[in-house]
Amino acid sequence: MNLARGSFLWMKAMVVVVGIAGGAAVAQGPYQVMEHWAVGGAGGWDYLLSDSSAHLLYLSHGAQVDVVDTSTGKKVGTIAGLQRTHGIVVDGKYGYVTDSGTNSVVVFDRSTFAVVKTIAAGTGPDGEAFEPVTKTVWAFNGRSKDVTVIDTATGAVVGTVALPGKPEFPQVDGKGFVYDNIEDKNEIVKIDAARMKVVATWALKDCDGPSGLAIDAAHHKLFSVCDGKKAAVVDMESGNQLASPEIGDGPDAAAMNSKLELAFSSNGGGTLSVVDMKSYKTIEDLPTAKGARTMAYDAAADRVYLVTAKFGEIPAATAAVPHPRPTAVADSFEVIVVGRK
Repeated sequence: MNLARGSFLWMKAMVVVVGIAGGAAVAQGPYQVMEHWAVGGAGGWDYLLSDSSAHLLYLSHGAQVDVVDTSTGKKVGTIAGLQRTHGIVVDGKYGYVTDSGTNSVVVFDRSTFAVVKTIAAGTGPDGEAFEPVTKTVWAFNGRSKDVTVIDTATGAVVGTVALPGKPEFPQVDGKGFVYDNIEDKNEIVKIDAARMKVVATWALKDCDGPSGLAIDAAHHKLFSVCDGKKAAVVDMESGNQLASPEIGDGPDAAAMNSKLELAFSSNGGGTLSVVDMKSYKTIEDLPTAKGARTMAYDAAADRVYLVTAKFGEIPAATAAVPHPRPTAVADSFEVIVVGRK
């Protein structure tokens, strides 16, 4: 993680094909890095949200959320006054941010980016989803291993759903069901949003520590990215695992394009894996940058937005933090824009 980004990309560029998962050669495909947008600031980062209709990109960034205009690549706003930001969703006039530092969901005005309300959640709220049938926000709490369900009409908590383990990225199908990776159990759960009840639990094969989850509701497929350079494709109706494509190292986020039948995995090792969801073959492993493991995908523009920074030294391990991550260099935070040639 302390390898300079420039030298890392230079070495990757010298390779005509990229080997992943034990040496399988993957030809370079149609996507390329198009732009780098400087955002700056200090602190780590987590989820991104692309608001395609408003041409905005929301970036969780330490104690705040940065807002970038995707037409210009310029920062146009900040949602401030938080502690440790994670998930971001928007609906109507308001947006919602999970803040694990205060164990809450913070509501903001989308026109001014001002905080208007704070709602108590479980312990360690992280991933988040807006469920359109019930018009509820679902905040997945990593440490209390449950979900806080919020009615967007009233801003009130209307329920809590217990989970079998630590949740990661959630997705919704637009028909009243919510899906989520259970990272420490290597499972996916399916939740009935109206009943606020887990109705299915599906074990994943050859998939350790599933984190990012993407959905293609039109083709009834879920795409989980896992440790060990593997992903899992699951039929979202039966729960059957259809394939285990090879991806890059250190994935965190995932996305899918239903029309193109492509899946994307952003990998902290410094690549973006592109998987053909008809053949389940990885058709590209695009060099991006070390640490670019979270992303948002804008299907309308066919753009992938990733974030990373330059890294300093790794702090000394402590009892509280036995596996510390390298610190991000101040003002090096950036967005990497990937698109088609």
